[in-house]
Amino acid sequence: MRRFFDFLFPFDSPGKNAVLATFYISSIPNILLAFIPSEISPSTMNIMTAFAAGGLLSDVFVHLIPHSFMGGEEHGGVQFILVEEKRNVLIGLAIFLGFAFFYATEKLSRTFGGGDEHGHSHSHSHSHSHGSEPEVKPSAVSSSVEKHASDDIRKRGSNLHAGETSVDTPSSPTVQNGPSKLSAYLNLWVSMGDFMHNITDGLVIAASFYSSPLIGATSTLACFAHEIPHEIADFSILVRSGFTKRQAMGSQFITAIGAFCGTFLGIAIEQAAASSSHASSHDVDLSAAVRGTAPGILGTTVQPSELVIPAIAGGFIYIATVAVVPVLLQENRGFKQAMKEFGAMGFGVACMVLVAWNE
Repeated sequence: MRRFFDFLFPFDSPGKNAVLATFYISSIPNILLAFIPSEISPSTMNIMTAFAAGGLLSDVFVHLIPHSFMGGEEHGGVQFILVEEKRNVLIGLAIFLGFAFFYATEKLSRTFGGGDEHGHSHSHSHSHSHGSEPEVKPSAVSSSVEKHASDDIRKRGSNLHAGETSVDTPSSPTVQNGPSKLSAYLNLWVSMGDFMHNITDGLVIAASFYSSPLIGATSTLACFAHEIPHEIADFSILVRSGFTKRQAMGSQFITAIGAFCGTFLGIAIEQAAASSSHASSHDVDLSAAVRGTAPGILGTTVQPSELVIPAIAGGFIYIATVAVVPVLLQENRGFKQAMKEFGAMGFGVACMVLVAWNE
């Protein structure tokens, strides 16, 4: 497994590997859109979403949180661990703050985006044909700022399913000749949501690689698993609202710039933190730690850079539990579909556990 990761990320520099990882998670899902039909069944999207949930949560519980409390991997066989209760409190607080940051980002985006009527959150709508008219249902996952514009489509889809023939108003025809005013509105909100989401992805990737190559690789896999259904859902929203396939793909490629912005910002933050701290995190003054006068945060041994991974774990918990899992619970498609989703989630967990077990 390590050889595979070394092949994917061949550089010694964590910054270069972070940029390469960002290229992977930004380009590959967008390229896949060229081979994906405009309409995918909600059942298939839910299976992909379940896989993303398993990948995200298992990355949190078998990689990020253990790394946060136990420190980086040591290959010498024996590792000394200082049990420091206040250190654990700070790390636990960082996990919560990561969760709260994603919550605040989404809450503010809804507030400034027009409240419950015009925000955008993690949930997406996915289109499904019913005769010649679209019916749009929630089915996939995004991140931090993307819900209400898709709610707008879902309301229209519900009306169409009930027998109405309009998309915008009772007297307006279905969009046929390019993006309408609604389409432009949706493109704006989907693009803004994607851009902000991709910035957080870039920050996560940069911080992960500066923590350790393995954490960087597994976080890349988790982001990748999450990114595929997210991109497909956004692509579906834009296509069904009037954009051509090429226009929708172009919009997704443009928003991918946000991931690189986040990555370069994360690299700058990590390098600034490294230059301001000359002491290694492994050189612990035990007597100072016992007295509560260690040169870390609030007299502990915790350095600011050590709180990044716990914060990432909190963010992943938010995405998985607030954004992904509720999507899977919204609709009951029968026992067989539920078993498929359980299997997909289990496969996502198994992939991350396999990586952790063989690291």
